[in-house]
Amino acid sequence: MKPSISKGTRDFLPDEVIRRQFIFDTLRDIFELFDFIPIETPAIENLQTLTGKYGEEGDRLLFKILNNGDFMSRVSDDVRMGGSSAELLPQISKRGLRYDLTVPLARYVVMHQNDLQFPFKRYQMQPVWRADRPQKGRYQEFYQCDVDIIGSDALMFEAELVAVYDQAFHRLQIPVEIKVNNRKILQGIADVIGAGEKFSQFTIVLDKLDKIGESGVAKQFDEMGLSSDQINLVFELIKENDIAKLEIALNKSETGIKGIEEIKKVKQYLRTQEFNNNIIFDWSLARGLNYYTGCIFEVVSPKVNIGSIGGGGRYDNLTEIFGMPNVSGVGISFGVARIYDVMTELNLFPDSLEQRTKILLMAMDEKSHQYAFECVVKLRHAGINSALYPTAAKLKKQMKYAHERNIPVVGIIGSNEMENQRISVKNMDSGEQNDHQMDDLIKLLS
Repeated sequence: MKPSISKGTRDFLPDEVIRRQFIFDTLRDIFELFDFIPIETPAIENLQTLTGKYGEEGDRLLFKILNNGDFMSRVSDDVRMGGSSAELLPQISKRGLRYDLTVPLARYVVMHQNDLQFPFKRYQMQPVWRADRPQKGRYQEFYQCDVDIIGSDALMFEAELVAVYDQAFHRLQIPVEIKVNNRKILQGIADVIGAGEKFSQFTIVLDKLDKIGESGVAKQFDEMGLSSDQINLVFELIKENDIAKLEIALNKSETGIKGIEEIKKVKQYLRTQEFNNNIIFDWSLARGLNYYTGCIFEVVSPKVNIGSIGGGGRYDNLTEIFGMPNVSGVGISFGVARIYDVMTELNLFPDSLEQRTKILLMAMDEKSHQYAFECVVKLRHAGINSALYPTAAKLKKQMKYAHERNIPVVGIIGSNEMENQRISVKNMDSGEQNDHQMDDLIKLLS
């Protein structure tokens, strides 16, 4: 049988893992700079924890796990004989793989509320799974790196999260646009056009604007039952650059006006900082997940057509469904898989990442191999990443291995080196070769 992997997943070669680790380490440094602390949650959650939090489309993309053992033996006869999949699922599956890190965070906070200090600022870097159609930049298994603040409705945190995005992508050298909106403004737009009761469907359709364009969105709005006048007013309002004019347009929507006020407050905090990237207030930004209730964020790279590489927002009611009301939260996520693809396409990874092993020792015969082993032990005790070729093979073969591994320095050891307690050290780039005692070699490589 020819080996394969599941669609929407990827293997990573050593150099790729090192580059991914560079992204993780960079993000971790930024997160801790902003006072976030780490947590982890299980890959598997109860389905009742996950379902109903992401909208109908999100629920369809959940990976469900079959119950242990003979799961069909517990299915009732009427469902077995002709029931629908909706009736069958609760009887054969009670668990699923997490879809994101935010809903598990809400569950975590409720369960551990007595052990946490609020506001609780956490970061989390773990894989998530979505049964989506694989395409460029979209995978079924991928890492998310999230930061969230739970237990405060202070709008300073919205501004802080914009700064986290800005500094993180500046450190990774990815030019980005950081888009900001407020779901209350979208509710106001829906109210003004007379579609307030269809708000959830309204945002799901509007969220597709960058994928299917105005004509595609207009067509789906028409299928929702909106008139051409309503549709034209939507496009007019989301393109309004003057926030004062937008405020006037939404003055009959209490929710919409509150959204305008929140955006103004966030802007006040943002004015106190200098940013490396463009901050764009985009009234078309929807983030079509049901749990967002306030400010929302999305990050795109204008140089690579790959979709969003980050997103998030304010969610006021997420913990309430787990029995903990009146707890507000706000957070953002980094799409590491897409960030990796962007950095690869733009050639942004430092060359030095491939030089983790500093030296490879090579022995010319069996006796000198034992001495070489003693040398590599000393190098490692000195904190120097080092390797020893496992046999006294031909020098050409050992050199070829060092070259293919991109190891910058080799140490050649024969009977003469062993007798004089020295190592012949060659720089693989320059070709320069000199003898060194162990203490000198350690200083050189350090």
